[in-house]
Amino acid sequence: MKGFQFSEFIPPEQKEGSNFNKLLNIFQQLLLLTAGDVEQAMSWMSQLDRQYGLTDDKYGIGNFFDDLKEKGYLTEENQEGRIVMTPKSEQTIRRAALEEIFGKLKRSKSGGNHNTPYTGTGDELSSDLRSYQFGDTLEQISMTESIKNAQINSGVDEFRLMERDLEVTEKEQKTQTSTVLMIDISHSMILYGEDRITPAKKVALALVELVKLKYPKDTLDIVVFGNDAWQIQAKELPYLEVGPYHTNTVAGLELAMDLLRRRKNKNKQIFMITDGKPTCLKEGIKYYKNSFGLDRKVVSKTLTLAAQCRRLDIPITTFMIASDPYLKQFVQEFTKVNNGRAYYSGLQGLGNMMFEDFQRNRRKNIK
Repeated sequence: MKGFQFSEFIPPEQKEGSNFNKLLNIFQQLLLLTAGDVEQAMSWMSQLDRQYGLTDDKYGIGNFFDDLKEKGYLTEENQEGRIVMTPKSEQTIRRAALEEIFGKLKRSKSGGNHNTPYTGTGDELSSDLRSYQFGDTLEQISMTESIKNAQINSGVDEFRLMERDLEVTEKEQKTQTSTVLMIDISHSMILYGEDRITPAKKVALALVELVKLKYPKDTLDIVVFGNDAWQIQAKELPYLEVGPYHTNTVAGLELAMDLLRRRKNKNKQIFMITDGKPTCLKEGIKYYKNSFGLDRKVVSKTLTLAAQCRRLDIPITTFMIASDPYLKQFVQEFTKVNNGRAYYSGLQGLGNMMFEDFQRNRRKNIK
């Protein structure tokens, strides 16, 4: 419970009156904090209710709990007989994260892919104009510019709209993108009384839902890294916890590169959320660790992988949620070697920056 205040989950209008949907929003936030522990989240809900008066005599926390089960958000139908979240609840958490961080996004009629700087066959209009060509559709014709051309070419008195007058709005070419999202789960993500893993999970959940809704042709793989690195599924994100780990960035990058090798998309990228320096390598069955500074051996291997990614045309965008100038210097060097991007963010701005970078994914290697 360190590192946050209950009051941050209570919007001003929530303190007066209560209903299921308002309570559900708070409950979802608590589920992320408790790594999906329903009983702990309900206990905190009761504390919030006593402190802020979320419920009234007509609708109490007990009613809310019963509704969660009745509406399919919670179930006890499992081998352990514990109360757990259902897939419906997991999806609702992703949707809530998307709404909170990225705002209301309308699904693209085409199924959604990423824009490139190159014009060509596509389904979304750009700001570029050109002369009409056989095969252009009526929807592409810029009537304002075409009428203006007709007035210039034939005059107002003898107005005639000819093929030569027509200008069309160019369509943007579309491309698919494969992304690997790396999340640091080392112990430092909860050190110094600051919860950094919950915002990271929330951003990851929102990104997953964004891809599902707006870019369904894309691929998104999620990798977590501590002493080792392993892939997780989107449904595991709400339950993700920090471990007693060091930071093996090398293992995370190696796994990310391996996943991207299997993807046939030409556009590939890595997003990495971290708050600290690489402190660990695996050598055979043993771990080489040094938490006392930027270890030359660890840094050298990490930069080597950054360079490999650059040669493979895989940019790495690093979201560093810490402000240590010593560590910033390392991230700057890492970014320079990879020719990627780096953002130095507080926890509040993490989601917005990731969304902007994801939307700005306009790779120059599309021909």
